[in-house]
Amino acid sequence: MRLLAELAAELWQRPWRSSLVWPLIIINLAGSGYGYYWYRLQLAETPVLLWPVVPDSPLATTFFALALLAVVMGLRPGLLTALACVTCIKYGLWAVGVITHSWVSGVPFTLIEGMLWVSHLGMALQGFIFLRVCPLPAGAVLGAGLWMTFNDYMDYGRGYHPYLYMAGQEAFAALLAVGLTALGAALLIRTWVCNHSPVN
Repeated sequence: MRLLAELAAELWQRPWRSSLVWPLIIINLAGSGYGYYWYRLQLAETPVLLWPVVPDSPLATTFFALALLAVVMGLRPGLLTALACVTCIKYGLWAVGVITHSWVSGVPFTLIEGMLWVSHLGMALQGFIFLRVCPLPAGAVLGAGLWMTFNDYMDYGRGYHPYLYMAGQEAFAALLAVGLTALGAALLIRTWVCNHSPVN
């Protein structure tokens, strides 16, 4: 337990340390692969051109792994980094919220959903940890905000949202998604303001 606490403290203080970044890249790529497999049936029912709006969480972790890899290679991909961090926060918390809502509503607990709950909480935490130390250009902030808004429209305006855990859950899922888009936009703006304040 102590080792876990020390690792968490190190990640918070020095998230770009290579001994932490490379395991995160591997974990996110592995999680993305499983996530795309999880969405296989929904993707099979969706036109190929619309695939990017379906697997929300796996796409977020793919963005995250690619953003970390780009930074390790000496690049500074503003839009990719903004998307990576904010979509991990949004869809990590969305999944935690939707799964918790299903449990509270009487859906039986299963080990798979318990593991999904924990892994998505980890998604949100990694997004938050890295977002606070990422210098983002204004265009990246705007682009990430527009993507989240567009994805909400496609998910709940056009019906391409992820499969839910119980009947009648769509209204809760939509409200949560829109609320988390607002939270994500606020976090992006806060990060931009902090990185462009006179103190910095």
